[in-house]
Amino acid sequence: MIESIDHVNLVVRDLARMTEFYRDVLGCRLTKEVSISGTWIDEVVGLSGVEADVVYLDLPEEGPRIELIAYRSPAGVEPAVLNSPNLYGLRHLAFRVSEIDMLVSKLQSADVKFQSEIKSVPETQVTYNGGVKKRLVYFRDPEDNLLEFCEYK
Repeated sequence: MIESIDHVNLVVRDLARMTEFYRDVLGCRLTKEVSISGTWIDEVVGLSGVEADVVYLDLPEEGPRIELIAYRSPAGVEPAVLNSPNLYGLRHLAFRVSEIDMLVSKLQSADVKFQSEIKSVPETQVTYNGGVKKRLVYFRDPEDNLLEFCEYK
């Protein structure tokens, strides 16, 4: 039986820069740094000769862990196109937040670029129990992964 989402894995180009962003800008806690290699990981991911560095980050509150992995061998592969919101497959990582206005302001002061201003989801399109309203905004991390902050009140 599925219990919860355990972690989200991001393959990164610059592990130090991405660790700094998720730790210092988003407030995640660095919990472990390891290097991985060997037959076990080759078989898990279906590649040969895997050598990679991995950083594990926990969210400030509860939730799935973020796993950043930088492949040394075989080298990471560049996507054919930028992670567009309508590209098939997994598109974005959404963080449920409180005080979205304050967080956006904090990230803007760290030169994070947002897709738009914070938007309220129209009640005619999405209805939540008990009159809860949703506000959200998309932004990108330093390697152009699409992220979302969403707040429910």
